[in-house]
Amino acid sequence: MENTANAAQVDYWNALAGQSWARFQTQLDRQIDPLGREAIRVLAPRAGERILDIGCGCGQTTMELAALTGADGYVKGADISVPMLEIAKARPVPPGAVAPVFEQADAQVASFGDGAFDAAFSRFGVMFFADPVAAFANIRKALRAGGRLAFVCWRPFAENVWMRAPQQAAAPFMPESPPADPTAPGPFAFADAGRLRGILGDAGFKDIAIEKFDGLIGGGDLEQSLELSLRVGPLGGTLREHPELVSKVSAAVKAALAGYMTPQGVLMPAATWIVRAQA
Repeated sequence: MENTANAAQVDYWNALAGQSWARFQTQLDRQIDPLGREAIRVLAPRAGERILDIGCGCGQTTMELAALTGADGYVKGADISVPMLEIAKARPVPPGAVAPVFEQADAQVASFGDGAFDAAFSRFGVMFFADPVAAFANIRKALRAGGRLAFVCWRPFAENVWMRAPQQAAAPFMPESPPADPTAPGPFAFADAGRLRGILGDAGFKDIAIEKFDGLIGGGDLEQSLELSLRVGPLGGTLREHPELVSKVSAAVKAALAGYMTPQGVLMPAATWIVRAQA
């Protein structure tokens, strides 16, 4: 991938972070599947459409979009992570669908063809751009006039118990760190709906709608949920740098997760924005 404006993110998602997401792909897909499905419902893909899946990761949503667009459709999944794209390319193609095309690409700068797509979609893949206005302008360029955009992204950290509870449990054992920039590339970069609306407007989108969508996510047993919390996300990143803390943090996080145990596994509240707009 020669053309990139997000070198730090490319390094991050091709090193241990991307490898962790690939390793835990089955559990992560199960965890965020209901949130992605709501965004797909809002996008309302139609048979024969051409759709771009941005930040497609391990390809679950790309295959779902291919199934919905059918034998006359075309779906491209774009991501910067080679480990995740390798999983995506190995997935079985849904019956009656055309095999999606997967490309290692930085959607902020990659050329997807002017007006080449009817719609663009993302499940938590658009919050990591160094210049989000430029990135969404580039995505808009790939859409035909009147083309649709729909994606799901996280609302504020404080509202997302699935991440907040494990981190709060781990906090007494963790090293101090400076306050994070809430607008920096990362999971919660679009937590502020007003900022997000401004970004999309500045990128040339119109008819922007940003709506709350809440759900319970997880479904793994206690040990699976614990391992995921310790390996993925900001907490996982800190523990990779401080492996000596894992044993102390593990007991505290396990106790916190146990409070969300249900007959269907560990289920925790998640808070997202479902966003739609038009080119």
